[in-house]
Amino acid sequence: MRSFDEIYAISSARHGGAAALEAKLQRPDPNVTALPEDRWLSVMTKCIFQAGFNWKVIEAKWAGFEEAFEGFDLGKAAFMDDDRLDALLRDTRIVRNGAKIATVRDNAAFLMELRAEGGAGQVLGGWPSEDYIGLLDMLKTRGSRLGAMTGQYAMRFAGRDAFILSQDVTARLVTEGVIDKPATSKTAMRAVQAAFNDWRAQSGRSLTEISRVLAFSV
Repeated sequence: MRSFDEIYAISSARHGGAAALEAKLQRPDPNVTALPEDRWLSVMTKCIFQAGFNWKVIEAKWAGFEEAFEGFDLGKAAFMDDDRLDALLRDTRIVRNGAKIATVRDNAAFLMELRAEGGAGQVLGGWPSEDYIGLLDMLKTRGSRLGAMTGQYAMRFAGRDAFILSQDVTARLVTEGVIDKPATSKTAMRAVQAAFNDWRAQSGRSLTEISRVLAFSV
């Protein structure tokens, strides 16, 4: 497995030098633990609706989603009754996918459960980066439709420190011998986490930055 500096050099060479590469890197939001509950629900919902769908369509309609779901207020979302869900199925402001609409209620309830554990900001935003795969597993287990890439994108877009196992990141991990195919098993995910932890120790950088550097190296 190459060192982070070696992979960074590959990325830098392919993207016009270090300064140009740095300008393209995303970084986690240092204030993510203060992100309000409704914003966590909003970003989760957006990623759920984007999964398997045209992202541009969801983005274009997102203001309508915010209106239809009343700003993703947790109390209102968690206690939606069947009549409310039926009304949403007829609401042209949103994409009318019944299974995905139902996740808003389910994930609102999940986020409310986290209040007893310190709140969504502390649990999701403050989860240790060296055990990021533990957070992903928790989202898959306790959340609704938050497994696999959806959970990864939701955490990245919320601003927390996160890697995304995109096609390019996976290709680099395969090249480095970390995994031999897309990581779906717990064993493979542990190997991915260990590699990222090594690169974090070498570079002092976040999972987010390392993930982007790996992607740009392909």
